[in-house]
Amino acid sequence: MFSPSSGLYSCPVAMTDGAAAILERLTRDSADKRLTTAFERLTSRDPEEFWTSGQWMTEPGGGSDVAGATRTRATPLDGVVYRLHGYKWFSSATDADVALTLAREPGVDGLSLFYVEVRDSSGRLNDIQIQRLKNKLGTRQVPTAELLLDGTIAQRISEPGRGISAISDMLNITRMHNAISSAALMRRVLELAKDYATRRSVFGGKLSENPLHLETLGWMEVETRAATLLAFEVARLQGSVDVARLQNDADLLRIATPLAKLYTGKRAVAMASEGLEAFGGQGYIEDTGLPGLLRDAQVLPIWEGTTNVLCVDVLRAAEKSGGATLRALAARVEGAVEGGQVGLGESCQLIADGLTAVHNWLSGNPAVDIVTGARQLAYTLSRLYMGGLLVEQAASSGLPDDHVAALRWCKCQPLTLLPNSLSQPSLIHNTTNQSGRDDTVNLLSL
Repeated sequence: MFSPSSGLYSCPVAMTDGAAAILERLTRDSADKRLTTAFERLTSRDPEEFWTSGQWMTEPGGGSDVAGATRTRATPLDGVVYRLHGYKWFSSATDADVALTLAREPGVDGLSLFYVEVRDSSGRLNDIQIQRLKNKLGTRQVPTAELLLDGTIAQRISEPGRGISAISDMLNITRMHNAISSAALMRRVLELAKDYATRRSVFGGKLSENPLHLETLGWMEVETRAATLLAFEVARLQGSVDVARLQNDADLLRIATPLAKLYTGKRAVAMASEGLEAFGGQGYIEDTGLPGLLRDAQVLPIWEGTTNVLCVDVLRAAEKSGGATLRALAARVEGAVEGGQVGLGESCQLIADGLTAVHNWLSGNPAVDIVTGARQLAYTLSRLYMGGLLVEQAASSGLPDDHVAALRWCKCQPLTLLPNSLSQPSLIHNTTNQSGRDDTVNLLSL
């Protein structure tokens, strides 16, 4: 609840967490003093020693297609030390102490990952020129800038050309933080709306006594609980993979991370808007601080991959794993609802039916339709996953509120959003792919 009103400290902390994970892996068997010191400072609890990390990847050519859009050049100096020359268009947490960034080495296919200390030992910027600060819609407390790297000293920390693979751990962790921030914002907005309802008098009574308003707040509560469970599920899986390195958990984490990020980010914006509406005209007034919550929420479905980018990532993960990620998700959901048969049997059946529908849809549609329907598929998988977690929570706690939340999630909305047919004419025409192929994608065998 504190995070959305904390000056967005969670943003640099997310990138610091991701950078620390990369450096921990790289320094596990290394005697590199510079990287070891960086890891110690990124994980220190001493405010005088603690460093934060930025993440500089987006260039003028775009953000999601990092491999194709990166133009920054790395000129070797000595061993793994380079000078970087390039323009970073969107550099998050510009006031961080260090940053991880991507660049091209001469004669190397692909991008390499580099570690940059923002200032030198004398406190001067490391041949970095701040061109301008971004005038953003929201999250204005976190400085974001366009940076010119004009001979910036950097250390290559990945294998040559393996930068994107090396930085993937950081992206997964920041996406997890994004989901947690989404759930936190949803809870913050909801608690403000609930408190206001006990104070606002309307039509001769408190707003908290109005059945329609209570119904609205009740559904916001269900959505917030579901988002929180999914975000914490990803955190649980991340910890399990970090420690036990179980393949099944790794497969599940690979698909749970983009699902949690895309679904909670999207719902956080809708929840923030609904929360402002709960205040009436006060929600539209800047003096209340409420509009800032809505502006800040909009970054959640954009940063670290937009909804469509992450939907495609879900498909990519399924295809690369031969369907293992989807099988892991189905097994997790089926296991989660096992304890909920008593009292929540109908909800469990709806979830089981949804898993069957996903299998039939994937195995019965051509590849082009699966890609076109990737958003509906991702939303469906998210809702089924969240339904399973809500049922599991209700069965574990035995609390009436948890029982009601699971029941309402599964029965008061469609769990499956899969389109019946995507072969109908579109208002937006594809002018680049008219092959008409009817290839099928074999993504899973549940």
